[in-house]
Amino acid sequence: MQIPYTVTTRPDTGLHNAKLGIWLFLASEVMLFGSLFSAYILLRVAAVEWPHGSQLLNVPLAFINTVILIASSVTMVLSWASLKMKDFAKYRRYMGLTILCGFGFLIIKAFEYGAKFSHGIFPAEDLFYATYFTLTGLHGLHVIGGIIVNAYFWGPGSRLWNTEPERFTNRVEVAGLYWHFVDLVWIFLFPTLYLL
Repeated sequence: MQIPYTVTTRPDTGLHNAKLGIWLFLASEVMLFGSLFSAYILLRVAAVEWPHGSQLLNVPLAFINTVILIASSVTMVLSWASLKMKDFAKYRRYMGLTILCGFGFLIIKAFEYGAKFSHGIFPAEDLFYATYFTLTGLHGLHVIGGIIVNAYFWGPGSRLWNTEPERFTNRVEVAGLYWHFVDLVWIFLFPTLYLL
């Protein structure tokens, strides 16, 4: 027995089940990050003195990470588009680049964290660093989650392409929506923490 609307769209929403599910999940993620951004803004407004992130954080590394994540969004779209054009080899190439970009982001973030830790700067240092490590750490966990899902669809999960290509394409699209959300969060984190 097959669950309905795994490939075809639901008549009530115009979406297939996986896409509807990811939009509901992303709504909860918006609430999570929205509450953290709100807390950051309230803390910053209430603080007598608040340091500028550009004086304490590595802006060039964060800028490189921004470019990497934007590039990864492009390669994610190209991987999905390759499946729509029935070119599995191109899909593998672009998805592989997306995964590599994710690892590149994490490596740069590890260097950034390592520099702070080597200077004895930890989340307990002050309110600024507590919010910085909380927001970027949670975002980093989301990047790791995206890499795991994308690596699954690049590797063992790609066998679904042989039996149900449309369903596999839908799953990659859903993974792409999550990846774009993670990138979008960083696009808000970068100026909020590093530039303002």
